Amino acid sequence: MSNRAQRGSKQPDTKGQHLTLPMLIPMDRRMALKVMAVAAAMPGLASCGTGAEDTADGSLSIGPAGTASDPDLLSPVIPWERILTQDELDTLASLCDLIIPADERSPSASQLGTHHYIDEWVSAPYARMGRDRVRIQEGLVWLDDEAGRRFGQGTRFRDLSPERKDEICSDIAYLSDAAPEFESGARFFARVRDLTSGAFWTTEEGMEDLQYIGNVPLDRWDPPPPEVLEYLGLA
Repeated sequence: MSNRAQRGSKQPDTKGQHLTLPMLIPMDRRMALKVMAVAAAMPGLASCGTGAEDTADGSLSIGPAGTASDPDLLSPVIPWERILTQDELDTLASLCDLIIPADERSPSASQLGTHHYIDEWVSAPYARMGRDRVRIQEGLVWLDDEAGRRFGQGTRFRDLSPERKDEICSDIAYLSDAAPEFESGARFFARVRDLTSGAFWTTEEGMEDLQYIGNVPLDRWDPPPPEVLEYLGLA
């Protein structure tokens, strides 16, 4: 595996059926990871609540402005303490940069603070984030244990060469391909990859890399090509 977004470029399962939409735009590994990031975000967006709590009579109880149930979006404040230690953050940053390294188009994931975003996420006092916290903290320990097992006792994952980091992560890149002894590591890697992707491509630099244009009037909008509409049955 090599370079940016390699982890997101899952090859098609040739043993099963898959779509054969004509490739109008070349799908490189970087683009594949962007698609995965959007797909991973959709279930979460669909299930997001208001942050308010239901009361016995069915009404909503809204907390004071600036709290978790009524956030101040103009002057946001994180109402909880960060949990990850600096040592954990250093290892996490190394992993984030393996997922999205710097290139000619943008800085690396850690340069944009994705590991701090993950720290904020797993520190949140909610059940879902709590489960992620356990998985990620245990996964970071596993990375160091695996580095020591393969390359010498006491070896830290973050101190390995990119090639050796890649060797470890190749075994946990995809849950469907992971050996039984690597399934837990694969679930950990998948969660970090999703959070890294979501954090990276919602920064200003990430949106520029994504070529996202929002809230900007366009002089012209070109509809999808006819062959795409025909393929989708919308022609």
